[in-house]
Parts: sequence; structure tokens; C-alpha cells
Amino acid sequence: MANIKYPIVDVHTHVYLPRYAAELRARTSAPRILNWTNGSKTEERLLILDGEPSAGRPVGPQYWDRDEKLEFMQKHGINISFVSSANPWLDFLPAARAQTLAQELNNDLEEYCATSPAVEAFSGLKSLYGFGLLPLVPEVEVSTIIQTVEQLKSLPHIRGVIMGTKGIGKGLDDNALDPMWDAIQAAGLVVFIHPHYGVDSTLYGENNNGHVLPLALGFPFETTIAITRLILSGVLDRFPDLRLLLAHSGGALPQLSSRLASCIHHDPIVAKRLKHDARYYLGQLYFDAVAYGSEELTFVSRTISRASEFQSGGGTVEAKVGSTRLLFGTDHPFFPPLEASQKWPSVEDNLAAIRGMAGVDSKIEHHANILGLNALRLFDLHDQLYA
Repeated sequence: MANIKYPIVDVHTHVYLPRYAAELRARTSAPRILNWTNGSKTEERLLILDGEPSAGRPVGPQYWDRDEKLEFMQKHGINISFVSSANPWLDFLPAARAQTLAQELNNDLEEYCATSPAVEAFSGLKSLYGFGLLPLVPEVEVSTIIQTVEQLKSLPHIRGVIMGTKGIGKGLDDNALDPMWDAIQAAGLVVFIHPHYGVDSTLYGENNNGHVLPLALGFPFETTIAITRLILSGVLDRFPDLRLLLAHSGGALPQLSSRLASCIHHDPIVAKRLKHDARYYLGQLYFDAVAYGSEELTFVSRTISRASEFQSGGGTVEAKVGSTRLLFGTDHPFFPPLEASQKWPSVEDNLAAIRGMAGVDSKIEHHANILGLNALRLFDLHDQLYA
């Protein structure tokens, strides 16, 4: 491994495709893109949720222009990006419009990726691949969702699907979604679970703290609850080959996994529901490394690594399994530097966090896995690395 160059792969990077941006500009309530005036300056702003501070956040070409994405990648030494539409996806649309727009945006994203340049050092790979969309909205027919899964399966540069936590209105643990999970598992698509709604905003108080509490705490807590509900519902038992990637290093799930297991063991309603101890399922998941700190990533890796200890009937502990389930991400185009600079501090922090993790037997193998090889294996592209 020491003499083999490995790519840097970003699995958490977003795009608001032009067709989607146009949909948001046509709206008069959140989510929307609006013209915002501050003194003599007028700019476009993205308002994702009603009540956001500062009328949302400034948006520009970095949100939809592919050249901007590729320039960002080149600046930070990123070879390949798995691009996903950003929240709120299609949550705000009626079922018929969601179905049509999902199919159109999936085709747009396939074109966006298919016509991207090849990776210079790895000519068998494109610079861009994508996560598609499903029309996950209330009143949609599950058969329609399955049709869209089949569409995604036919698009060679779409390697997964991004989804929020609401499902078709009742959450991702809704039994009505079992045919969807079955179809996704059969198609071999990776599911990127990403938050959008956070937690009850009244909990943030009256002080103006900008976007800090919703982004730093609300988003990870939403993810924690959503994946815990999936575990409790038995989805991971019924569909053991599902490949689920969790945003923001799984939120608080690693930290609270033993408390979760203890509560399950002591609750007569759920004590016998699962095939394994709750901590086992962390080893079935993938986690982006968007945590910004070496200590946090080390903890997540170690928590994943012990998962097989909790397999029903016993299991073998794989010492390096934690570093094979973590994947580098940037969250671009969000978290830009407050002042113009050559590189984004948020990206540099993530890179430094990965390279500074403790307790790794082989630094070179560790870096190669988290920064790129894990992603290529997860998305079934590893064989094309040296094609």
C-alpha cells in the first residue's frame, strides 16, 4: 500500500441542479430561493425552513455550476465526488410533481456526472458520481417509488440515493417502506441518510445564535433518532445487505449506543424484537467523517470496531473494521470560509481529523481507506481504480 497512490473521494457534497433551483425560485414560501436586499446590495438567498435567521443563506454558482464544483475539488486535492441533491429534496411537493421531478433530476444528475472529466491518475473513473432522488412524499404509491429505484439502477453514474428522515410521512421505520428497502437492496444502491428538520426549534431559545444550534445539534440529533428507529423496527434484520451511509458521523448514535442497548434490554416491549444487541448494528452501517475532530472520529471508529462483539451467538472482533466504515466528506457548498482564502477551513479540518486519529496500526492504510478506498468499495468502483 505504501507505494500505491490512492484517490481522495468526497461522499458528502451537494448540488442544487438548475432545474431544482428554478423550482425553488418559483415558490413564495420556504423552501425557496428569494431575492434579498440588504441596504444597496441584492442577492439570492436560500431559505430552507421558515424562520431561519438572516433570511437563509447566500447562494450562487457554487450551488449549481459544475465548473465551480470541479474547481473546488481541484483546490483541495479531491479526485472524485459523489454528489447529492441537498435538502429539502422533494418533501414539499405533491406526489405527482415529486414523481416527475425526481425522474427529471435523476436524468439531469446522470448527465452532470457522465460528462465530467475522467480522473487524471485513474482514467477508469469519472470525477463525479451521484446519489439520486426518490419521490418520498405523502400519498405517493409505493409502486411509484419502486419504479424510480429501477430508473436509478439503469443510470450508470448514479450509485445511490439520498433521503431525509420522513419517508412518506411516518418516518423511515414505516412498514409500508419495506418493498422500497427490498428494491434498493436488490439494486445494490447506497442509501445516504441526511437530516433536514432537526428538532423542535423552540428548544433553541430566544437568543440569536444564527444557524449554530440547528446545524451543530439539531441535524445530528435528527439523524440519531431516525437510524435508531430503523434499528428498533428490525429493518436491518430484514434487509441485512442494505448499505446505509449516515451523515455527520451518525450524529450521537455511537456515543449513546450502549445506553440504547441497555434501555432495549430492560424494556419488555422491545427486549426480544431484534436478532442482535443494538450495538451490533453499528458495524452494519457506514459513517461519513464530517466531524471535524480526530478525537471524535477515533471514538466513532472504535465504537464501530467493537460491533461484532455484540452479534447474537458471538462473533470475531475485526480490529480495523472501524476505519473501513468511515468515509471522507466536505459538505460543500456549505460552510464556506467567512473571508476569502485559498482553501476551506471546514475541509482542512476534516482532512486533519482523519490524519490525526489515534490507535491506527497502519497510518498509510488508514488514510487510504477513509480518504478514498472505502468509498470505492462501497460504491462497487474499486475494480475500476487501476483499469
